[in-house]
Amino acid sequence: MLKPLALIALPAALLAGAADWYADDAGGPAWIDAVVGTLAVFGTAAGVAALKPEPAPAPAKPQATAAPAKPAPPPKPVKPPEPKRPEGEDALVLLATLQREARLIDFLKEDLSAYDDAQVGAAVRDVHRDAAAALDRLFALGPAVNAEEGSRVDPASLPAGRVKTTGHVGGGAGTLVHPGWAATKVNLPARTGPPDEAAARVLAPAEVEVG
Repeated sequence: MLKPLALIALPAALLAGAADWYADDAGGPAWIDAVVGTLAVFGTAAGVAALKPEPAPAPAKPQATAAPAKPAPPPKPVKPPEPKRPEGEDALVLLATLQREARLIDFLKEDLSAYDDAQVGAAVRDVHRDAAAALDRLFALGPAVNAEEGSRVDPASLPAGRVKTTGHVGGGAGTLVHPGWAATKVNLPARTGPPDEAAARVLAPAEVEVG
């Protein structure tokens, strides 16, 4: 497609040629030569300008692409609820331990009326030794008050819960009749077996000899 200057340059060149013929060949007036020169210069300039290439269009700016959406974090794993502990589980574990290691329940539930004192005394020694060893291992028993029996102590100076007063309560110092007992640690074993309460209440399973 021709530029607008090209459309102007072509008629200007034709007019310049016609004017030149009229001035030279047809004997026209002298001012025609001036017009011819002006048209020739204008036509040449317009033609040169028309031949110049049009500037290339500026490249289109790339459109910004949206950043990809971040994936949703995976759901946190749901921790299963812990099984409910049977009621009084620690006490049941202690009884089961004393039965297993010292046969304490067997001794306490035995009818001793059929045995003489010597037989009972021999059985007591074994139960006493084994039960004391189990309690020391599980609780490291020690006195609740570090004082000798028969010594004078002031209950008000002792930690709360470590003394029980008898006699004239609120009367000041008194005689220590018993130093009491305190557990310096608790090291009960974990119960094994089914988690239901019926199984937890079994302190010693029945023994069956097959054959």
